[in-house]
Amino acid sequence: MLEQLETQYKDAAAALEQISDSAALAAWERDTLGRGGWLTGMLRGVGQLPAEERAAFGKRANELKVALTGAYEAREELIKAQELARNLEEGQIDVTLPGRPRPTGGLHPSTQTLRQFAHVWADMGFQVFRSREVEDDDTNFTLLNMPPHHPARDMQDTFYTTEPNVILRTHTSPGQIRAMRELGEDGTKPIRVILPGMCYRYEQITARSEIQFHQVEGLAIGRNIRMTDLKGTIAAFARRMFGADAQVRFRASYFPFTEPSMEVDVECFLCHGDGCRVCKYSGWLEICGSGMVHPVVLRNGGYDPSVWSGFAFGFGPERMTMLMHGIEDIRYFWGNDLRFLEQF
Repeated sequence: MLEQLETQYKDAAAALEQISDSAALAAWERDTLGRGGWLTGMLRGVGQLPAEERAAFGKRANELKVALTGAYEAREELIKAQELARNLEEGQIDVTLPGRPRPTGGLHPSTQTLRQFAHVWADMGFQVFRSREVEDDDTNFTLLNMPPHHPARDMQDTFYTTEPNVILRTHTSPGQIRAMRELGEDGTKPIRVILPGMCYRYEQITARSEIQFHQVEGLAIGRNIRMTDLKGTIAAFARRMFGADAQVRFRASYFPFTEPSMEVDVECFLCHGDGCRVCKYSGWLEICGSGMVHPVVLRNGGYDPSVWSGFAFGFGPERMTMLMHGIEDIRYFWGNDLRFLEQF
């Protein structure tokens, strides 16, 4: 039995050396090492040998199995390399064909709107000014004409931290104070900036409200700036953003850091004023709040309100993106659902 094993091994090893294609190699593996192969069959027959021969035969059979397995794997690698070289030489692989496309990422819809905002306002002479998201209570409220216990504070549900007087900003308006103090050169220099950034409010998450959202604040400070300058600037932005024929209307409103204040509507760019579900059949879409900078805020920013004046405005990029694309649930923006994000 041991002599037969050695003979079968030599024949199998010799046959393996002659194999030059994958099909023949697979057949050899099946007939030699497979479940129905001769080596497996001989190992299963160990129990029929005399007891004194079983250990030596089993040991040698396993040694030969390891040797044949190693030789098979080496031959397999060699044949694969030979077949690849042959295919390349014979031109069966066309290397000029385009490769498989790799999926690439894209800009978040909010980022797209923010970049569009920045481009339009840059054309109108406004620079981008970044301000901090973690603010102090004084800059977020008091310096914006909202002293402690002011009722306007109730409009903004605030995230407070364990550090006294430190909060997550509820709006980008505190950036007005920082812009005036950093760029105004002690109240002697006119400025025009937009302040994009994330804001946070402790609100119930619904289809229309989130605990985090972007705002784009705008601020212009100069001599003899009037309400007409604000209205003309907003109207120019609306035409650049929504088309040359965009109609704009202004409504009186209230914000503690501007006086007078107004909200701005643009004619619905989906139904062109005829009325639809997005504009709630009014024909108008609210796009921002704005107003003339309050004298108290100017003074807190380092400007003399008897000499300088200015206007401010605030846009919500997510809200505007929802209006432009008919998105009905703001939670899609931060849900990280690729089915939503890949549409933009």
